[in-house]
Amino acid sequence: MLRIRKSLLLLSFIPILYTIIRICWIVGIRHKISNSYHLKSNEINIRYDNIQRRKFVFEFQNKIKLSSNSFDSNVFRYKLDNDFDPNYEKINATILMLVRNEELEGALDSMRQLEDRFNRRYHYDWVFLNDVPFTPEFKEATTFMASGDAQYALIPPEDWNCPSSINQTQFEINLAQMQDDGVLYGNSKSYRNMCRFNSGYFFRQKILDQYDYYFRVEPNVKYFCDFPYDPFKIMEQRKLKYGWVIGLYEYENTIETLWDTVAEYIKFDQDKSITNRDINMSTNAYNFITDKSQIGEFGPVTGSNSDYNLCHFWSNFEIGDLNFFRSDKYIKFFEYLDQSGGFYYERWGDAPVHSIAVSLLLNKDEIIHFDEIGYAHAPFNTCPISDIGLLSHRCRCQDSTDNIAIDKHSCLMRWWKNGSGKFFMQEDNYIES
Repeated sequence: MLRIRKSLLLLSFIPILYTIIRICWIVGIRHKISNSYHLKSNEINIRYDNIQRRKFVFEFQNKIKLSSNSFDSNVFRYKLDNDFDPNYEKINATILMLVRNEELEGALDSMRQLEDRFNRRYHYDWVFLNDVPFTPEFKEATTFMASGDAQYALIPPEDWNCPSSINQTQFEINLAQMQDDGVLYGNSKSYRNMCRFNSGYFFRQKILDQYDYYFRVEPNVKYFCDFPYDPFKIMEQRKLKYGWVIGLYEYENTIETLWDTVAEYIKFDQDKSITNRDINMSTNAYNFITDKSQIGEFGPVTGSNSDYNLCHFWSNFEIGDLNFFRSDKYIKFFEYLDQSGGFYYERWGDAPVHSIAVSLLLNKDEIIHFDEIGYAHAPFNTCPISDIGLLSHRCRCQDSTDNIAIDKHSCLMRWWKNGSGKFFMQEDNYIES
């Protein structure tokens, strides 16, 4: 009797075992199919890239446009002249560097890179800002390195220093606590001055009143590729307001209450009549800074305790419309944040402030990702991925495995999904016969 019961029990497990085996078989088949599609896709991509490279090198007849949403159809046909064209109609723009005297060597390295890769053909002016007077040695060296005019300005103390509204006792307590907690630049007062200045005061400097656009440059950065165009001209022709190359996640322990303050401002703005609102939720990039969904194999690499997903454009490289930052809607946004004291009681950076501002206040089509510009600011770098882009722009990139554009720490794929998109080659639109 016992044997019969055991036999019946074993028989009852047969359907379950059959189901498990079938599921494993189906999963295995799907995995094989997925791998075959992946291998086939790579094979097609490599074959296509090799074909186009041969056309470029040996024929140079077809106008091609690889996957991008930021350059035009002639991007690979530009002749990179070594000489300045005096008849070129420059945009009303400048290259901007906030820098200390002791950073001269790093400033010269960055200047040499950008002059060689871009500005030697255009001779745009350079503007240097400092909270103390520049030394004669700094002015002399940078003047000779610049192909355009070099100009220097002293930042007024009221634009740089900690405002009187900040409670100094609480400020010192918070500094000590953030240092104990290991927060990056947690105990630095000058870093906070810089972040607040870059968020709300750089565009108010009188020396910039004459310009419409700026290209922010920092000491000790690298530009890996020749610029295939004048980015200032792209900005003006397409009526763009903000351009970037690297997007990544912010450290939440530096901005713990930033989104709370932003959320208050959004509510304040949306309570107005439609005609008086500065934030248009139907056309802006709000979803870019709030989407936390899985994209491909990547989810957000860090958790967030607010609706903000911590994505920001890394502002050490940014090309912007100064008139946007001078606008009433941006200044109102900044002043609302500033009155909370978060730049000092916490350590709000200008990168998330700029990124949230442009994502809320601009149409998403007014923001551009310059995906063919190779750039490095320690510890991250980015470079064009396609072989034809690397060859035609004479790129000398670092190890491709360090390319943050395709790394889990990058917010680029969230921009493709929620920003102005990612466009791929369409022969009818991009190749002329």
